Amino acid sequence: MDATLRDRAVLLGDTLVVADLHVGRGTASNVELPLGERDHLLERLSALVDRYDPETVVVAGDFLHSFDRVPSDVRETVRALSGRVRESGTRLIVTPGNHDSMLDSVWQGPTETEYTLSGIPEVVEADSSHEGTIQNGEGDGRTVVCHGHTEPAADADCYVIGHDHPAITVEGRKWHCYLYAADAYRGAAVLVLPAFTHLAGGVSINRRHGTADLSSPLVADLDRFQPIVRDEEADETRAFPPLGEFRELL
Repeated sequence: MDATLRDRAVLLGDTLVVADLHVGRGTASNVELPLGERDHLLERLSALVDRYDPETVVVAGDFLHSFDRVPSDVRETVRALSGRVRESGTRLIVTPGNHDSMLDSVWQGPTETEYTLSGIPEVVEADSSHEGTIQNGEGDGRTVVCHGHTEPAADADCYVIGHDHPAITVEGRKWHCYLYAADAYRGAAVLVLPAFTHLAGGVSINRRHGTADLSSPLVADLDRFQPIVRDEEADETRAFPPLGEFRELL
C-alpha cells in the first residue's frame, strides 16, 4: 500500500486518515481572543483533499472535544468540514473516540468503530530523509484504522491510531510526531498519528519510559517506537531510531 505522511495526516492508498481534530477545543479553552479553529482546520483539510483527491477521508477518533454539550460554533465547524469533503466527491467516515460522546448530535454520516483497508504500509528506515513517503509493505494483509483508546476487536497486520497526541523535542524545538513500531500489538505494526488540531499541546515522549503518560493499549512499550517528524517547511520526513535506542541523546 502506498502511504504518504503530510501535515499530521497519512494517505494510505486512496484513503486520507486524520485523527484528533477536537472540534470545540477553541471554545473550551476560555480565551478572550478567537483562536481561528474552524478556518485553520478547514484550510488544512481542504489542502490535503485538493492535493491528493482521496476516495475516502477517515477521522480516526476525537472529531469533537465535547463530552456533555455541543456549542453552536462546533456544529457549524463540523458542517463546514463535512461539506468541504463532500463537495470534492469524497466520502467522510468517522471512527469515534473517547471525546465523541456527543457525535450523534452533530454528525449523521457514516461511523465505524474500526475501518479496514487492504494492504500494509511499511515505515521508512531510520536513516532516511526524503519527502514523506512510507515504503510499501510486502504481501497481502490488512490495516485497521481506529482511535486507539480501547483494544480493537479486529485482527490486523497494522493499526493506525490517534489518541495520544505524541510530540518530541529535538535540539530545543518541539515537534508533533508520528510513532511507528513494526511488532507492537498482537504481532502487528502500529502507526500513531499526531493530533491534527494545532490547539493540542502534544504529549512529550522524550522523558517517558515504557507507557508512562501514554494511554493507548496499543502502545505496549514506548521504547520500541520510532518517532517520525514531518517538517513541512523543508518538505522532509525525519525518521529516528526506536526511542529506547537514542533517548539519552535527546
